[in-house]
Amino acid sequence: MHLRTVFLGNMLLLAAPGLAVSAEAESVSVTGRDDKRLGSLDRLMTGFVSRHKLPGASLAVTRNGRLVYARGFGLADRESGEPVQPNSRFRIASLSKPVTSVAVLQLVGAGRLKLDDSVAEILGLEPEVDEKRNRRVTIRQCLQHIGGWDRSDSFDPMFQSIRIARVLGTKAPAGPDEVIRFMQKWPLDFDPGTRYAYSNYGYCLLGRVVEKISGQSYERYVQKHVLKPMGVTRMRVGRTRIAGRAKGEVRYHVDGEKVGLSVFDEDLGKKVSRAYGAWNLEAMDSHGGWIASSVDMVRFASALESPGQKPFLKAELLAEMFQPPAAPVSRKTDGSVEDVYYGLGFSVRRLGDGRMNQWHTGSLPGTSTLLVRRHDGMAWAVMFNSRKSCGGKNPASAIDPLVHAAVDAVKEWPEGDAFDELLVK
Repeated sequence: MHLRTVFLGNMLLLAAPGLAVSAEAESVSVTGRDDKRLGSLDRLMTGFVSRHKLPGASLAVTRNGRLVYARGFGLADRESGEPVQPNSRFRIASLSKPVTSVAVLQLVGAGRLKLDDSVAEILGLEPEVDEKRNRRVTIRQCLQHIGGWDRSDSFDPMFQSIRIARVLGTKAPAGPDEVIRFMQKWPLDFDPGTRYAYSNYGYCLLGRVVEKISGQSYERYVQKHVLKPMGVTRMRVGRTRIAGRAKGEVRYHVDGEKVGLSVFDEDLGKKVSRAYGAWNLEAMDSHGGWIASSVDMVRFASALESPGQKPFLKAELLAEMFQPPAAPVSRKTDGSVEDVYYGLGFSVRRLGDGRMNQWHTGSLPGTSTLLVRRHDGMAWAVMFNSRKSCGGKNPASAIDPLVHAAVDAVKEWPEGDAFDELLVK
């Protein structure tokens, strides 16, 4: 592994690599294996980090299930000057949802669960209001964000730690069990299955379903039965406080949103860094709590369907993962399926001729992430340790189309490494 400096790139440089670059751009550090054939990716990442004054980022790319690119850019920690490495760990935020979806589908494939089972019945929930509608919510509906909760109409309970602890008379911050107890007192925002509304709470419930069916903690089950068989051994649920920062984990920078109020009893209500105490990451385990490297996430994405290898999920379940929800959700005025919809843990874009791309983004204060599985066998993960606005968008959303272009600009791909070989030399 080595550290070197590369030139500023932007999308113009993809076509004209000889353009002059700024001294500021030349200062962006880059770690990982250098391959001139993949210069469009280097130029994109160094240019993006420099142009938007972001602390750091990582990018990993696979082609037909083999790792072809893994590099770190900029700083993991501005204070120490530590550079981002290709295997640096980041809070992946909502990239946790595809991980939870795969765990659920694995249990379905083993015959221990059905997609149309009632969540309330599995968990033994006793809704105090809106009982009939609450009992109709299914595993499938939670996976597709059509279970009946709409945070824009009411609130997102996963970010109401103090409020929930006070109502229940428990110690702050509220954990998943307290959140679920609290939500039994609230009606749904709409009839299950009638429309899409992104719901962290629905995935909180799915984490508890995994625990109930498996008899293990959510984190332990996923590590043992999902990630380890894929060869992913460094992923774990992160910790909220800076003292819990894992080995090899970046530091999160919160430019423009620096201060929040602590949700922890020991300093409840006091000003803290918004990335380290203003919400409870541990309670977000199954919808937003994991930390991982970009290499971990492309390994995960590739394991779902790798040419020449046994897929992790049964073929029919993998196909189910990317199917649209039942009508009337995600339908055009003529009743046909929209080109973009949310499947079981992934957003899906239909391209015609049976081709489709799948992706997910993640966002928390100090974190912005993206995972893409493309129809042509390419997959990539991009992670930033800041979500500073980039032209009015989170970094991951802003860079999304640019990565497609940079990948398309590569004329010759290396053969690629098996994941159990060295990532960088």
